[in-house]
Amino acid sequence: MRAATDGAQAGRRVEEVLDRLAATGDRAACAAAEELVRVLMDFYGAGLARIVEKVGDGPLQAVCDDELVASLLSLHGLHPEDVHTRIARALAAHGEPVELLGFDEKTGVLRLRPAAASAGCGCGSGGQDTAGRTLEDSLACFAPEVTSVEREPAAAPAPALLQIGTRPPSPARVP
Repeated sequence: MRAATDGAQAGRRVEEVLDRLAATGDRAACAAAEELVRVLMDFYGAGLARIVEKVGDGPLQAVCDDELVASLLSLHGLHPEDVHTRIARALAAHGEPVELLGFDEKTGVLRLRPAAASAGCGCGSGGQDTAGRTLEDSLACFAPEVTSVEREPAAAPAPALLQIGTRPPSPARVP
């Protein structure tokens, strides 16, 4: 079995294993497995907290771009950057041109709108980066506080400016 290399993938894998165990109908085994996950999370979280305490925020800045490290620090509430900075980092890492309309910290809802359309062919990434991750996957790594993304339609382009004025006479008409 291959180890999970990002927070979203690891979370999905844990859920799959717990769901398979729940499907057996053995309540005691399910409860024990869930307790095991909680104990391990607490243990690793305490270890990471001690590391962060001893090294300080400065050295952590060097690894803030790493999705695995960012997801671990965020998962345990230890990331040195605030949620708005991490959301901006996720949007930049993903590369999808979007306009951030707002983030509601109480509900976890992030509101986005596609950035102004370019004059290109319109054949974008389809909401995925070069590694095939969706924007939601990038946000899960950098800002797990984002529980859902609401996408608003693109803003209507500004109307073309029509200038009306008198033109100098053409050379053929000059007497």
